[in-house]
Amino acid sequence: MNTPSCPGPRLSRRQMLQVGSAGLLGLNLPKLLRAQSARRDDEHPPTADHLIVIFLNGGPSHLDMWDMKPAAPVEIRGEFRPISTSVPGVQFSEHIPRLACQMHRSTVVRSMHHSVNNAHAAAVYAGLTGHDRGEIGGGARPTDYPALGSVAGMVRPVGSGLLPYVSLPFITKEGAGGPPQPGFTGGWLGSNHDPLFVLRDPNNAAFAMPELGLGADINQRRLDQRRGLSASLGSFAQGPALRDMDNFQTRAFDLLTSPATQRAFRIDREPGQLRDGYGRNIYGQSVLLARRLIEAGTRVVTVSWAPDANATWDTHGNNFNKLRNELLPQLDRAVGTLIADLDMRGMLERTLVAVMGEFGRTPRINNNAGGRDHWNFCYSLMLSGGGIKQGYIHGASDRIGGRPSLNPLTPADIIATLYRCLGIPADLELRDRLNRPFTLVPWGNVVPELLA
Repeated sequence: MNTPSCPGPRLSRRQMLQVGSAGLLGLNLPKLLRAQSARRDDEHPPTADHLIVIFLNGGPSHLDMWDMKPAAPVEIRGEFRPISTSVPGVQFSEHIPRLACQMHRSTVVRSMHHSVNNAHAAAVYAGLTGHDRGEIGGGARPTDYPALGSVAGMVRPVGSGLLPYVSLPFITKEGAGGPPQPGFTGGWLGSNHDPLFVLRDPNNAAFAMPELGLGADINQRRLDQRRGLSASLGSFAQGPALRDMDNFQTRAFDLLTSPATQRAFRIDREPGQLRDGYGRNIYGQSVLLARRLIEAGTRVVTVSWAPDANATWDTHGNNFNKLRNELLPQLDRAVGTLIADLDMRGMLERTLVAVMGEFGRTPRINNNAGGRDHWNFCYSLMLSGGGIKQGYIHGASDRIGGRPSLNPLTPADIIATLYRCLGIPADLELRDRLNRPFTLVPWGNVVPELLA
């Protein structure tokens, strides 16, 4: 058994509209007032002010990461060896030593399950919203339940000029060239609650968000004149679409004059050594950018770890080589460094980090160059900070990691618990643009054992 070594820690009118359509809309006041009036007297105060979701899109192999089975036959246990973590008796894969060093600040759930085994889109939707629609695939729809960030940005609004919800570095597709996956947008809350999608590589030396600054031909006076004109036109807005555009423009104007948001995207100001620690790749630098955005006041950031569902963690073939040489080292550097970095800055206590995918991989290795296929019947995830219990393993799987053997949980339970940490009741009733009532997660239960 190996033991890890744990170190210490010029905007044209067209461009303006494009900024708006990217999701830069803030608060719909009537909806917020309804949401606040619906909140119960016995609600729990938030233990987290921010949430970072690291979504391992495609389905990471729990058996080769957080729930290894060294005593199982080789066709089950695979090629990797277990190592000790910072919690006695808890083992992780040898290829995630930094995460192993953060186990004492984390909870790992080893008993996740749901009903979706084939369609990535439906499984992603379940994982991110808690709503299990079976094997009904397809892309994002306006009737979808809203993302965590959409709800949190509405019920717990951020200040003027701040971004409530950001998703990066991809709008992940359901297969190459396919439609965008569900679970990341505002759904029936409306597109005004979509995230700002940051679709540039933060690892690129030229990375910038010029849309969030004034162009050379726009000074503050001209911007104020445009704001006044927009406000006067907005007073005549009728219907959801026009009101949405008015709100898009309002948020865009605010962001154009927000030093905090503009500074957050200046990732080049981070020390080179720290950037190296996160990993000089699109995912590592996206996780670092997530920390910078949270630090600037963003409520929720989601990092989707794939341009499409089949590109990264969907290891039907060559599972071990891909995990060993690419996926696990990148993940380990990024998230291991993130947790340590947040802790060192005094931010971990109020920032919840959730590392998860839509399902796990089959216990039995296939004949496709040692791959593992989809497995929804049992998988794992990792939570840290923001009111989550430290040094805790929840549930267990059977001897081959095929089924939960103790304390099974569903995505709805996890989403309900994340909402609890954010101070949002999972049974909160919100209304869509047609004033129809919806309960956030009607069948999810907060899991008290996961809470500090």
